[in-house]
Amino acid sequence: MPSKLPKFSGPGKLKYVSQAYQYIVNHILTFLVMPITGAIIINLLSTRSKDFPTFWNSLQSTPHQSISILFLIIFIATYLIMSRGKQIYLVDYACFKPPSIYRVPFARFTEHAHLVLAGHPKSINFQVKILERSGLGEETCVPAIAHFVPPILPPVANYTFVMEETELVLFSAMESLLKKTGLKPKDIDILVVNCSLFAPTPSLADIVINKFKLRSNIKSYNVSGMGCSAGMISVNLATDLLQAHPNSNAVVISTEILTPNSYMGKERSMLLPNCLFRMGGAALLLSNKMSDKRRAKYRFLRVVRTHKGAVEKAYKCVYEQEDPEGIVGINLNIDLMVIAGEALTSNITTLGPLVLPISEKLLFLVSMIKRKVLRIKMKPYIPNFKTAFEHFCIHAGGRAVIDELQKSLRLSAEDVEASRMTLHRFGNTSSSSLWYELSYIESKGRMKKGDRVWQIGFGSGFKCNSAIWKCNRTINTATDGPWTDCIDQYPVHIPEVVKL
Repeated sequence: MPSKLPKFSGPGKLKYVSQAYQYIVNHILTFLVMPITGAIIINLLSTRSKDFPTFWNSLQSTPHQSISILFLIIFIATYLIMSRGKQIYLVDYACFKPPSIYRVPFARFTEHAHLVLAGHPKSINFQVKILERSGLGEETCVPAIAHFVPPILPPVANYTFVMEETELVLFSAMESLLKKTGLKPKDIDILVVNCSLFAPTPSLADIVINKFKLRSNIKSYNVSGMGCSAGMISVNLATDLLQAHPNSNAVVISTEILTPNSYMGKERSMLLPNCLFRMGGAALLLSNKMSDKRRAKYRFLRVVRTHKGAVEKAYKCVYEQEDPEGIVGINLNIDLMVIAGEALTSNITTLGPLVLPISEKLLFLVSMIKRKVLRIKMKPYIPNFKTAFEHFCIHAGGRAVIDELQKSLRLSAEDVEASRMTLHRFGNTSSSSLWYELSYIESKGRMKKGDRVWQIGFGSGFKCNSAIWKCNRTINTATDGPWTDCIDQYPVHIPEVVKL
């Protein structure tokens, strides 16, 4: 007679053992409490109804017992009231979708490279090689000034051109958010705007306030110089302010303005952003109002921020290597990946104990005892973060960053699909890329109630910032947003090299 039990042999022999172990360990308290609860219920059911007054009177037989019961009731009520007041919700968010007229196909990009860097064939070849291996597609967009022929160089790229991009991105994202949420500008209590490289006077926050006629007493903050991880820093700032101001809401706008920051020189590491960065922006509404609980998409859990001071190394991110055939190959400098790895490790060390289930903590503890106490030579145990999160949003800063995190965190191709497809469709949109990725997951209909999302942002400094969210309600396939006209085409195959 064939056995109906799974066979623990072959490639997947540990699959069922692992699943059983995780379930038992993570629900150990349930297994312990259930027999006790069952025994109490059986005992109560066997007690005659006339014995209940005697039982209740016995609890109040002394003043000490009465005071203890009263204190317990007050403690539980206070805890529940305070817990409710601390909840912060992500009501909704909107991503800026550049008009198709700003699209920059590979052919147009290389044409401009030849016009701008005429007389510097090595620099042109460098940018072409970067683009071939970038993971970007033909639909990414750059500001209007980058489309002019002949190109307008930065000294001529005056305030008018800069403000054209600024207003297009900020105002479009804000208008979309107001439309999606039904929020009135006068109801906004807190505003946080982050943009790293463009910090005008008046500030970007002031520009938004004046455009949408926000309240004169609004609490506004402008964050600059924080790189691609500024989005998570802004979320952290907004949530801290919401903790201190009950019954309030906050709008966070994340973007990067490219017009004044194009590099036209010959320094290789400075040419790299030209190849990867593209137009983008996102606006999100956070609230601590209980009235927003039912309609909110996500509940905020925590932000974890880590910083590794190595600015001078982080800028030296590329180098040129001649192969025997004389073809120029482009590689990321090992220093950058080491710094990124250190920042990620520090972030995980802080985050792991807060989010990982008991089963993973126990396996990590056993591994550490074997290595540190028993002196057994073995690799440290890498926790399975897929037991803590259903979805991953890794900053779409470049193919190498996504590859490294996928390898380090042992993620599947589907786990990093949102990051790769965002890089392909929109490019590196800096601090707003995480929201395009979240929108991708929603547009695919994969976000269910109770799912947990881990957003991982990298930025200058070198920083690694994480945000953890829990889905508040099942999200149906999006009917609007940046992916609505193309989500059916994704995922697409992205070759290692696109020969130009």
